[in-house]
Amino acid sequence: MPDLLTIEKISLAFGGIAALSDVSVAVAKGHVTAVIGPNGAGKTSLFNVISGFYRPNSGRVLFDDKDILALPGHKRSTLGIARTFQNIALFDGMSVLENIKLGAHAQLRANVFSAAVYLFWARREEDDLTRRIERDVLTFLELDDVRDRPIGGLPYGVQKRVELARALVMRPRLLLLDEPFAGMNSNEKARMASYIRRCVTEWNTTVLLIDHDMEMVMGLSDHVAVLSFGRLIAAGDSGSVRRHPAVIDAYLGAA
Repeated sequence: MPDLLTIEKISLAFGGIAALSDVSVAVAKGHVTAVIGPNGAGKTSLFNVISGFYRPNSGRVLFDDKDILALPGHKRSTLGIARTFQNIALFDGMSVLENIKLGAHAQLRANVFSAAVYLFWARREEDDLTRRIERDVLTFLELDDVRDRPIGGLPYGVQKRVELARALVMRPRLLLLDEPFAGMNSNEKARMASYIRRCVTEWNTTVLLIDHDMEMVMGLSDHVAVLSFGRLIAAGDSGSVRRHPAVIDAYLGAA
């Protein structure tokens, strides 16, 4: 399959500290690609470069063969790039539906004035969005029964699904998942892995994820890239990566 996202020789430094050094990763369209590595390896920094939070010192990020580094984050969102975060970033006082709606803000056409006075066409746009969320997202992630409940009272695993729903509401072409399995028990992890795989097979979404759970990542991913101290040390299918000497060294230490 052709690559939807190509990261070419990305370097990023904070003062004298190199977070990423000449990192190159290819993300094939319609596949699940994982970036793994020990704490401090540069995984989240790479995500922040892709989504527009950080501007690298050098390199290119190509989305559909177009360099997107000059685009601000909200413009990248309109291209079809969505992400979740390592720490749940939901609004406790808002309902599940209200939190999910926030994921579509970049696609809405209503301006500040029309939204403020709730003009007819702005209200109709929001009604259409609500119906789309109910039809496509709530049912897909089995969230119908908590639609109107506030986030603050929901179990952690359900909150993680809501965060995924907020990213999926815009039907992204590329879904960036920052530690989707963190803090979950084994049943919740298996359920989340099933949703991620269905995003690829049923929604034609390309997934790039980072996580510390080696077993979940290796079982789910089509391609795995490994970072250590900001450098790419291995890449390939899960079997070859698992056996790579540099990966064993990075995770377990030299013999």
